[in-house]
Amino acid sequence: MKLPAILAFALLVIAAPAQATFSSADLKAISAAPPPAAILPVELRFVEDSGQSTTIAAAIVGVPAVVIFVDYTCHTLCGPILDFTVAGLANTGLRPGADFRLVVIGLDPRDDLSAARAMRSSHLDGDVPLAVATTFLTGTDEAIRSATGALGYRYAYDPGNDQFAHPAAAYVADAQGRIVRALSGLGLSGSDLRLALVEAGHGAVGTLGDRIHLLCYGYDPVRGIYTERITLFLEIGTIATLLLMSGSIVTMLALEQRRAAR
Repeated sequence: MKLPAILAFALLVIAAPAQATFSSADLKAISAAPPPAAILPVELRFVEDSGQSTTIAAAIVGVPAVVIFVDYTCHTLCGPILDFTVAGLANTGLRPGADFRLVVIGLDPRDDLSAARAMRSSHLDGDVPLAVATTFLTGTDEAIRSATGALGYRYAYDPGNDQFAHPAAAYVADAQGRIVRALSGLGLSGSDLRLALVEAGHGAVGTLGDRIHLLCYGYDPVRGIYTERITLFLEIGTIATLLLMSGSIVTMLALEQRRAAR
């Protein structure tokens, strides 16, 4: 489920200063590629922006969750990622808190509660239900690396500019923390997030119509979005046709060679 680099870095490339000190190896390693059966280490302890110590399990509260990683002091990529996620969730038609929660985990262990609170106030209206269903977490370097490592979320730090290069991606987990989908920046629409949360709900989220809708749409792990299955069928049909034509040509050539040899 590795998201393509062009999606992961689209905003970063625009925003990063020309003197960034990332090596090519650093950039190639950056990805959002959860391993098979990836699961959040839900017992990891963090501090929520209220100042209370908590775990990821407590932040999820037994419902599906959208999990994103951000640098709370970043003024380029992280704000848009959070804005896209918030806007997409607001357009899902699902109930914040009852159907899903949003968990934001800070990438920089040096960021304190004030940084997390500042990002919350800048990107979430405190009076809406989604804000109540959102938890901003800060943690130690060990806790952050344990969480990102478990999800295959690879990023790099540029000390020269004090910034992180990281994928623009969101993970959708079920109530137990198992990763169901990894969505790219293009997958943060209301429709894609709804489909992912319905899948993560295992029948407890959404309607019968949503589950029928999932029969018509399939998850594209390369692009990190949902696409109509007819597109997949057409692609498979095209490949099958090309293989059949190639086989026919090879057979015809073999027959011609046999005739010429007689």
